Amino acid sequence: MKQLMSFIRKEFYHILRDKPTMLILLGIPIIQIILFGYALTTEVKNTQVAVFVPTNDEATQRIVEKINASAYFDVVKYIHSSKEIQPTFNDAKAKLVVVFEDHFAQNLRRTGSAHVQLIADATDPNAATSFTFYASNIIASYQKELMAESKNPYQIIPEVKMLYNPQMIGAYNFVPGVLGMIMLLICAMMTSIAIVREKEMGTMEVLLVSPMKPIYTILSKITPYFVLSCVNFITIMLLSVYALKVPIAGSFLSLVVVSLLYIFVSLALGLLVSTLTSSQQAAMLISGMGLMIPVMLLSGMIFPIENMPIALQWFSKIIPARWYISAVKSIMIQGLGITSVLKEVSVLGFMSLVLVAISLKKFKVRLE
Repeated sequence: MKQLMSFIRKEFYHILRDKPTMLILLGIPIIQIILFGYALTTEVKNTQVAVFVPTNDEATQRIVEKINASAYFDVVKYIHSSKEIQPTFNDAKAKLVVVFEDHFAQNLRRTGSAHVQLIADATDPNAATSFTFYASNIIASYQKELMAESKNPYQIIPEVKMLYNPQMIGAYNFVPGVLGMIMLLICAMMTSIAIVREKEMGTMEVLLVSPMKPIYTILSKITPYFVLSCVNFITIMLLSVYALKVPIAGSFLSLVVVSLLYIFVSLALGLLVSTLTSSQQAAMLISGMGLMIPVMLLSGMIFPIENMPIALQWFSKIIPARWYISAVKSIMIQGLGITSVLKEVSVLGFMSLVLVAISLKKFKVRLE
């Protein structure tokens, strides 16, 4: 019995001394429950709305006020010309544009009916369906109020138009998200064990006594995986276009440039994990389980980021997949060029520099 207790005590000491493993065992469940609790929601909140009112009158003002007062929408822009509608979507300034017909209130009083057009960004079909439904209900509630006030059979007819994905095909939203998740997880897991494997196999001494500088050692570790990741990217693109029938509406060259940058960021992230961990098991857990949940929930892959609490929205900015998925949707689905995703490219470029710099800083030139 004493021997059993001594072995149990030894195992407890061994586990408690391993701080990375303790962090994984105790920290990841806490992070997961927070993410699932706040990010896992199908509600549409704080959707950015632009409004085009050719003739400003009391009726249009009341409808816009009701939309803005709703928890589902934020009116962020007033459009003064129909030519501004498409640029508003291209610049990601709104997910929904509400277009009133000319002389809206006058037509409503004279003929008893008026038209409102709801133009939605359907790159995410589920979200587009939800917020057009909510907007239609708000307009219908105003119609009931108006009929109760005047006892006249007024009718406001909402016309829904879906941009970029009028057929509401789910793969248009699914492909960019899965592409971002697969590339990050595979690249990070492949490189996360690169240096750790050398430590465990005892071959790290050979690298340390060689005349190669740490930066060259790191680049030599990344290069083979970079080539393999490019093959993965080509395979996924071929399946997306020819099997899932998702077209590349924009420049394929722009998509390749953004993807190569994202691959490098993912590899650098895995290499950082490799320099911080001492075992392949810990490296795989961090790069696999530790990255998968944040990527799935906080990158905009499944759930709109604007629906989340402000703290999670800020936290999502450090997730590379968020910026890559946004760029892929803009280029692949919306048909925009590289100039429209300069913000995403700049963020990914900055992340790559930071990750490589930290990896160099943490790279141990002496074995402990």
